[in-house]
Amino acid sequence: MEKISYKDKANILIDALPYIQRYHNKVIVVKYGGNAMVNEEIKDCVMRDIVMLNTIGVKVVLVHGGGPEINDMLKRLDIESKFINGLRYTSKETAEVVQMVLAGKVNKSLVSLLGHHGGRAIGLCGMDAGLIKAKKLDNGTDLGNVGEIIDVDITCITDALDNGYIPVIATVASGDDGEIFNINADTATSVISSALKASNMILMTDIKGLLRDKDDESTLIPEVALSEVSSLKKSGVISGGMIPKIDCCVDAVRRGVGQALIIDGRIPHSILIEVLTNEGAGTLFK
Repeated sequence: MEKISYKDKANILIDALPYIQRYHNKVIVVKYGGNAMVNEEIKDCVMRDIVMLNTIGVKVVLVHGGGPEINDMLKRLDIESKFINGLRYTSKETAEVVQMVLAGKVNKSLVSLLGHHGGRAIGLCGMDAGLIKAKKLDNGTDLGNVGEIIDVDITCITDALDNGYIPVIATVASGDDGEIFNINADTATSVISSALKASNMILMTDIKGLLRDKDDESTLIPEVALSEVSSLKKSGVISGGMIPKIDCCVDAVRRGVGQALIIDGRIPHSILIEVLTNEGAGTLFK
């Protein structure tokens, strides 16, 4: 590896100064998932990025899922996964496993790793202090204990941020009768970002961003105005699994988030590249 000169190192730090000033004391919400969760090297980079941003005065909230860990635990417990029209059915038994894995194993391992890098993190889930209230998702297909958000109370998040903590949020919630619901992590990130009036919402994915040609990463669209989204859907540029992700970005910006981004979670330190440079590591929606 070519050695970076002292001058180049100094220039990198100076170039980051306006971005540090811009985001000082601002809230950034990061949805952490995909390859970044299973690749140990990238996981370490993500945690370091978050601790660094927190250290320079950015208020970072980390929202996470944990699909691979849930699948692994279901196999170990010999609980069969059931799918309806390609969507996972979450039985009450499965919902208990989701709660155990997300709010327990995954959440606390992330809190521990942030602590290892010098961060002061605190683990939360939708059930804590009424953070996320949910009801059974009604989309015409019975998916069991899959929930939709009906209300959020961000008091516990703002209290944590005001005291210098990094909130780490698992996306499980409860209903009025105490029933456990699995919540889509992208949706939860969008709702929480909107309630916090975050400066940035960042969704980490396993692709470069929105591509004009899904099979050609050189066709990345670096910036999309909300007014362009409808035509991009009609033309098929936004399709498949990108539709709900981009809908979350659009909803967040329309509800007061400064800007929403879909970034490539496969790239080490993609969060820092996005926040502290003018390079960008994905697609910006504003």
